[in-house]
Amino acid sequence: MRIIRGQHKGKQFVLPTYFEIRPTTDFAKEALFTILDNTYELTDVRALDLFAGSGSISYELAARGCRNVTTVEKEGKYAAWIRKTAETLGFNQIRVFQADAFAFCKKSKIKYDIIIADPPYSMPEIPEIPDMIFNSGLLSDIGILVVEHSSANKFEKHPYFKEVRNYGKVHFSFFELPQAPPSEKTEEE
Repeated sequence: MRIIRGQHKGKQFVLPTYFEIRPTTDFAKEALFTILDNTYELTDVRALDLFAGSGSISYELAARGCRNVTTVEKEGKYAAWIRKTAETLGFNQIRVFQADAFAFCKKSKIKYDIIIADPPYSMPEIPEIPDMIFNSGLLSDIGILVVEHSSANKFEKHPYFKEVRNYGKVHFSFFELPQAPPSEKTEEE
């Protein structure tokens, strides 16, 4: 696992042996961040990393200048490792919460511009993630939700689905709130 761009570019991490996770591949992560970099000025966004695992997505956001990264990881050992690694890297903008992602989203009152959810591929609740986010009102009007998943999950029929991108076995489904059409001006205006 490594930081791809920005501050600490090329920095590699060796995960402790107690980690039983599937980190997002560097290839898929680089593709995702190319999309995000072309859509947002990351220094101006508020980001939420759900099911953070190793914290790889949070580190990448911070390394690219994102000034406000909220990281949610349920497993205590993983959350502690993310917190320690962020501190070691000087990423003070990363706030780590040891919490269940679903419970966190129900309680949070903050709106985020970028929400990335990378649950375990075997988690049966993956199809519920978009509704959890939209029902909680966590996504800003200009925001984007990205759910990482396997080919077993299909979101094309979700009302806020935008597109899916595939990178090997990694699939990113993108969601956004519908944009209101620009109001038409009358000649009297």
